[in-house]
Amino acid sequence: MKFVVYSLGCKVNQYEGQAIVKRLAACGHHVSTEWEKADAYILNTCSITAEADKKSRQLVAKAARFNPNAPVYICGCSSQYASEQYKNRPNVRLISGTAGKNAFVEHIMSDITGQKRNAEADDSVKSLPVCYEDDLLPEATRTRAYIKIQDGCNNFCSYCIVPYLRGRSRSRPVESVLAEARTAATVSRELVLTGINLSAYGKDIGSDLETLIWALADIDARKRLGSLECGVISPSLLAAMRQAGFCDHFHLSLQSGCDSVLRRMNRHYDMCAFGAKVEMIRDVFPNAGITTDIITGFPEETDSEHRQSLENVERIAFSDIHVFPYSQRRGTVADSMRQVPQNIRIARAHTFGELKERLRQKFFDAQRGTQHNVYLETTAGDYAEGYTENYIKTYVLGAAVDTVVPVRLQENYLQGVKGELL
Repeated sequence: MKFVVYSLGCKVNQYEGQAIVKRLAACGHHVSTEWEKADAYILNTCSITAEADKKSRQLVAKAARFNPNAPVYICGCSSQYASEQYKNRPNVRLISGTAGKNAFVEHIMSDITGQKRNAEADDSVKSLPVCYEDDLLPEATRTRAYIKIQDGCNNFCSYCIVPYLRGRSRSRPVESVLAEARTAATVSRELVLTGINLSAYGKDIGSDLETLIWALADIDARKRLGSLECGVISPSLLAAMRQAGFCDHFHLSLQSGCDSVLRRMNRHYDMCAFGAKVEMIRDVFPNAGITTDIITGFPEETDSEHRQSLENVERIAFSDIHVFPYSQRRGTVADSMRQVPQNIRIARAHTFGELKERLRQKFFDAQRGTQHNVYLETTAGDYAEGYTENYIKTYVLGAAVDTVVPVRLQENYLQGVKGELL
């Protein structure tokens, strides 16, 4: 039987979707992650923004366009957020949430084979898990391998729906992480640790991120961290990363460069503390790429607060910025605040987009002439394409894909820079 498994959203959701693919393949089914005609569709949804919810709902209709008679199975954050939006939709057979995705596959198998479904299958959007569900393992890939080490979040930022959909922070045991990392390193040249709130890793199991980093020191692959909160940055963490062979790329979630907005967001730092952490990183990793997220038009944000945010973000000099207009989410604290008109949110996002391009160019200029190792993953015309340790997209002539090569960075090219093979 042929399945399409399609996952929207974050790297954690992609990881879990790939685990579903592996489980179906182990049952003897043909599985694709691309849109095509299939016998059944599994849609792993996202709800981080209203737009993500909308796209998730649209997937049901998209599946019907490829095969109007195929059963559709829904799981993930969007169905956890509002399962009723999927009920009574054409061809939707089962709806699950964020928990028990392997069990969900078993329910799908029972449905496909015509076995009687139990009550759990028909009502599987349930209470959120309290322990880490350590039964999702995707197939290792030849390119960059993502390893999920944590789920859930305790932060309850005022704009964020995720803690209500993923539950409280739960950490994967160190030995389990190591086992997957060892396997992945036999296939993949780069491992990326990911989670819903990576910085909270270990707090519930008597460990921490630094301990895990030291445990991964002997894994023979390039290693990279996903998104971090600035509070986890410390001299000892940075020393562990350097000694254990982690890349000098840090994605530090900022969200706003204005202290008063940060307080309304329930972010537990101010710009002074954040800036000190950035300087700490640059003292240890002088060429570090430091990227961030910015939300524009957060409730009650004034023109003055927006300008403060722009000024402080420019002062930090990030290497890149992901910019998002604020998205109102029912059930969050920010939902009841005075909303900024959508056109202003978008206009402010555009202004930050212009700053993003200036800062990217400034970072590229500063890195021109420096030497880096580039992991080449794909091709772009005559060039092999990949990323430096500090996350600059680099295009190299005369080198093969799936290799790590030394280069000297040169002029801008497409979405990054050219690299001279050394």
